[in-house]
Parts: sequence; C-alpha cells; structure tokens
Amino acid sequence: MRFVTYTENDGDSDSGDRVGVLDADDLVHALPPGIRLIDLLDDPQRLRDAADDALRDPRAVHPYASLRLRAPIPQPPTVRDFMTFESHIEGVARLGGPETAPPEQWYEAPAFYFTNPYAIQGPQDDVRIPPGCTRFDFELEVAAVIGRGGRDLSVDKAESHIAGYVLMNDWSARDLQFTEMQVRLGPAKGKDSATTLGPVFVTPDELEPHRAGNAYGLRMTAAVNGTVVGEDLWSNMAFSYAQMIAYASRGTEVRTGDILGSGTCGGGCLAELWGRRGLDAHPPLAPGDTVTLSVEHLGTQTSRVTERAERPVGDLRATSHPHAPAPHGGHR
Repeated sequence: MRFVTYTENDGDSDSGDRVGVLDADDLVHALPPGIRLIDLLDDPQRLRDAADDALRDPRAVHPYASLRLRAPIPQPPTVRDFMTFESHIEGVARLGGPETAPPEQWYEAPAFYFTNPYAIQGPQDDVRIPPGCTRFDFELEVAAVIGRGGRDLSVDKAESHIAGYVLMNDWSARDLQFTEMQVRLGPAKGKDSATTLGPVFVTPDELEPHRAGNAYGLRMTAAVNGTVVGEDLWSNMAFSYAQMIAYASRGTEVRTGDILGSGTCGGGCLAELWGRRGLDAHPPLAPGDTVTLSVEHLGTQTSRVTERAERPVGDLRATSHPHAPAPHGGHR
C-alpha cells in the first residue's frame, strides 16, 4: 500500500490535510476528512481496512500529479537520524584528514542523534538556508516509520514494529555543524532547520519483492540542478532497521509515528564529494538551486533552495568565564 498526505488549502497549516491511497494508475483515493495517517499506523489491519475502503468508496479521486503534497507524517513525535552507510562515513571523514575508516565504536551499535520534529517539510516545499550558514548541503536517506510502539525491543521482533518507509532529506548547514561539534556536542543548529519527508509512505509488503542485504535493492539518486551527483543502493546499509529500532528502544520507548532515518547513503550529499575530491568539487547549495532526490518505489522530492533568513539574536558568546573572549575580539 502507498499513502500520501496532501493539502486542500494553501499548505501553510495542517487544517486542510487529507490522506489518500495511491493506486497503480497514479490516482489518489481520499480517506474521510479528519483522518491522519499517524492515527492508522499502530494496527496493520486498520491501515489495510482504511486503504480498502478508500479504494472501494473514495471520498474523492485526484490525479497524483495535481496535488500539493505534505510530509506523510507532518508532525512526528520524534526524529532519530542514524549513520548506517559505511561509504558515506569514509567519504566525509576525508574532510578531517587522511583517516578514512569509521572509528571502531561505529561498528558496535547503530549510532544516532535526535533532530527537530518541528522542522518537517513536504516533498515540494522550498527550503530556506539557515541563518549564518554559508555551506548548505542535503542528505539522501530513507526513514522507517514506527507503527506499534514498544520498549526494549529485541532485534528479532523490532522489524514487526515498522509501519512503512519514507524518503528523507536531512538538510545540513555544514559550517555550523562542524563548528559546534568541536565542543563534542551536537549536531544542533547544523541540522535542525529542515527535514524533508515524502512524497509517499510505503508499507513493507509493497517492498518485499526487492528485499536485499539489510534493506531493499532499490536505487537511490541525488541530483542538483538536474545533474546527478551521487547514487547508491538502499541495500548497502551496514545495519538493519531492526537493529536501529532495537537500539533506539533500549531503556526507553519508540512510539507510533516516530521517524528513524537511515543516515546518508553513499554519494548522498555534497560533503562526501568535498571529502573525496576537495572543496572545489561542487559549490555549496545556493538560492535558486534545485535538489532532486529519488528512491525507487518511494518517489521523488524536488526542493528549491531559497535565501537565508538572517535573524540577529545578539551576542551569544560566553561572558561569565575568565577565559571567554571579550566581545568584538577584545581582551579581558
């Protein structure tokens, strides 16, 4: 089954959001108003019944290409982003020097960080460069969406808690990210301005014929202004989603609608190009650029980059420590 969330207003709020089922003819069959996709995810039978009802007796039918699409889950409870593609880590590591192998600890468990659930955007939305950023980047990923919640899940049972998958772009302010991570915390402002999800939410049974490796043998492609800059196979993940979910739920909960990103695939960002070929290999994203990300069977995102929003917030530097630099570069 394939679902979309779309808007019947100007797209500025979720008040007009509708959910529909996408059929083989690229027609969207609408569910009744007021039903959110997240409300159906904790019970696979409820999700199937809702799809069957919409296909049999839709409230409306729309051509897929005519709709203004929202993120399938516009307001997820949490967003965790992992790092599961070894080739991506090797490429980005070159930015810091000759060492290219991931640290030994990376192989011990699927590492992740929490990113901002308030920053979710739809697959057709413009993306604004974050304030202060001069090296803007994209990240091509696939996220699992949690159906049934749980705590301390085993690897053997964790996969049954996946309701479906969505294409994900974890937009990244690389200069801000690399600076703030020097204090061994973050990423924070380097990552929390935008995360694009969609266009389509796809249930696991739809993808099962393509099962391979730790995921599915489907092509992932990233392009900037129509030029392909990277490709990989989804199946090249070094960790499985079951391992990711089991680790995420250790000592805590995963809940319905939680988003768990795979991390960037090989070739799935500009930072990897900069690491492998130098900073001149491709310019950072700039206003007017168009980023197109695709994963077979999960659809395509097309996002236009727009001007940054500068919002002065005053001097943020430490002032109460004797070693803190004085404002404006002076001395204490």
